[in-house]
Amino acid sequence: MKIAVGVATCGRKAILAAMIDRLAAQARKPDHLFLCPTKDGDIDMARLSSAPFPVTVLSSPQGSCPQRNAIIDAAVGIDVVVFFDDDFFPATNYLAEAEALFEADEEIVVATGEVVRDGILGPGLTAKEADEALAADATPFPAPVIEDTHNAYGCNMIFRRKAMLANGIYFDEDLPLYAWQEDVDLCRRLRPFGKIVKFNRLRGVHLGVKAGRTSGLRFGYSQVANPLYLVKKRSVSLKWALKLMGGNVASNLAGSLNPPPYIDRRGRLQGNLIAFGHLLSGSLDPKHINRM
Repeated sequence: MKIAVGVATCGRKAILAAMIDRLAAQARKPDHLFLCPTKDGDIDMARLSSAPFPVTVLSSPQGSCPQRNAIIDAAVGIDVVVFFDDDFFPATNYLAEAEALFEADEEIVVATGEVVRDGILGPGLTAKEADEALAADATPFPAPVIEDTHNAYGCNMIFRRKAMLANGIYFDEDLPLYAWQEDVDLCRRLRPFGKIVKFNRLRGVHLGVKAGRTSGLRFGYSQVANPLYLVKKRSVSLKWALKLMGGNVASNLAGSLNPPPYIDRRGRLQGNLIAFGHLLSGSLDPKHINRM
């Protein structure tokens, strides 16, 4: 089996280099690493020269969807594409476990793993803190549990490439920039063609680095526009979208009273309100954030 790792990156040169160092420590090395940055300065080219696997740097329009689609198209001859966020540190057995999983069950088209610690829920983690969290993982080799799941978590997603190509299923480039919920959309469109699973032996830490993320205003708009767009295209249910939107708007309302320094709750709330205004006027469109 040929396994490639793909990383769409933007403005995180140092943490990307640290992630590639951890990738080099995998027990089962990737057969190829595809990097798609938004600009040349996003990658430390000198660090790449020592990578123990082939590396290809691609170009595409800015946005996680077009960047990832460029990787899918470039991965000719690859069976499985593992998408890691540039701030995700996989445990050293991650790729070996991924290979075993996809070889054992050809019906699996998408898999995701267990996030041991997630910095997205707070101010973010340092590389040292992420390494310490992996070292302290009490169950690095748990009894295998494979369970059906609604979708992969965007920081660590594994796709059987032939299932995507055979059915013409790519990331939706009408979800611009950060493309919030693009992982859900792609997984739900792949669901008719195989299994979507979570495997507890795929383990890692998501640092949740705040640099390189979209503004609070734009993200708040996407929190309303993107779920409703997915309902319109029938990749998710209205019930799912309303629950997601309701939780986020409530968090932004409550958080705006005394916002933490690492989350722009007031900007997100403003974006929510603009989106609701567009919904009422019939002009709601995920691509509006390109004009904000």
